[in-house]
Amino acid sequence: MRAVVVTNPGDSSVLQLKPMPKPQLKTGWSLVKVKGFGINRSEIFTRKGLSPSVTFPRILGIECVGVIEETTDATVLPVGKKVVSIMGEMGREFDGSYAEYVLLPNNQIYPIETEFDWGTLATIPETYYTAYLALLSLQINPNDTVLVRGATSGVGVAFAQLLKAKFADMTLVGSTRSLSKKERLCQAGFDQVIVENDGILQTDKNFDKVLELIGPKTILDSLKHTKDYGIVCSAGQLGGQWFLEDFDPIMALQGNRYLTTAYSGRVSQKSLQDLFDYIKRYDIAIKPEKIYRLEQVGQAHLRMETTNSFGKNIVLMEANDEGS
Repeated sequence: MRAVVVTNPGDSSVLQLKPMPKPQLKTGWSLVKVKGFGINRSEIFTRKGLSPSVTFPRILGIECVGVIEETTDATVLPVGKKVVSIMGEMGREFDGSYAEYVLLPNNQIYPIETEFDWGTLATIPETYYTAYLALLSLQINPNDTVLVRGATSGVGVAFAQLLKAKFADMTLVGSTRSLSKKERLCQAGFDQVIVENDGILQTDKNFDKVLELIGPKTILDSLKHTKDYGIVCSAGQLGGQWFLEDFDPIMALQGNRYLTTAYSGRVSQKSLQDLFDYIKRYDIAIKPEKIYRLEQVGQAHLRMETTNSFGKNIVLMEANDEGS
């Protein structure tokens, strides 16, 4: 099979397309023929050597959509079954989805019922699942004003789509470091755009609910812009800071503010299917920002590391998968 292998950590040039042996079936694992996958910032961090538990060489990739090629559980995972897999230790402890085939533990392979084409499916799993969990975690009410920090990210754009599909008249605000993306944010469903400078929101406004995608770097600032009894959901680490430092919960959460999260590593068959059903129920049009081929993974990483990135970038194995 063909796979994109990282032999040593580094910049996007270390993502090398190579012929590799197809993984061999083993007890409790099944082989998935990969039809597509999304590109995630956590994979960029791993590629750079910033994931301490990861050893190299490694095939990256924390999510995929595809079909069962070989199985050790023909009842739940019959050959040919359409499946999704996200998170676990995929692409970290064991080789991931940047390949034509990936061997996965049966307990992290999720059969799905959907008529979406492969391009749509490859756009959904990690990004829209995180956004969906955040939507639930924030306990949105129709009269809320909602802020998304890191609004131009894949999860930010996905959250806007999911939220506005259900609450079309709600005021949704997005933050960005550059107003050059204001028009695109408005097209994605945001009603207002706020600039942030060095992790500080350039506004005096407060919000009922905040989706915090920049992470620990800006959580304290987000809490300052949260109304009494409001909720901040931390679901990303775009700021490159992993832990919340100098956190005084009594002072930071005064006014009965709530701090929670949306952890996409907590996956279930039901919650994934609920997401797909939600997208179908509200007739949400799912489209990636850009589609790449396997040999173009390095280009996808490079784009995500620039200020040009907006929304979700995906890889499809075959051109005809875009609408099949």
